Amino acid sequence: MSLITIESLHEQDPPAEGEEVIELPMAAEDRRRVRRRIRAPDGMEFVLRLPTGTKLMPGQALHRDTGRLYVVAAAPEDVIVIHPRDKTEAAKVGHLVGNLHRDIDCTEEAIVVLWDEPLQDRLQREGFVFERDRRPFHGNPTSGHSHS
Repeated sequence: MSLITIESLHEQDPPAEGEEVIELPMAAEDRRRVRRRIRAPDGMEFVLRLPTGTKLMPGQALHRDTGRLYVVAAAPEDVIVIHPRDKTEAAKVGHLVGNLHRDIDCTEEAIVVLWDEPLQDRLQREGFVFERDRRPFHGNPTSGHSHS
């Protein structure tokens, strides 16, 4: 099978009728690694040579071949699912996660962040209701600034 080099991303056209969608599962950290080699489940190989700073998002099309569309998918990861009891608590969680510069995924029911032990300990000390889970993480960066 040939090696396909991807140097830029294109418009997000939906799959054509009858087109097979092949998902390329990637962890959140891997979606930032845009200069590397990856293999699709069907054996197709890609070399990513995307511009520095590119962040791949779940659903992003990487390549379209005859009858196939290769898209980025969120791989299952260890996460913390926080269940704020009210808007004030949700704001406190958002502030904590944002100050740590962590990716975050917010829904009406929960705030989801990638798991790590120090964050879990901090959430416990603050008395937040949360659980550890393993699921695809679709997080977005909290901000684009730094404290330097």
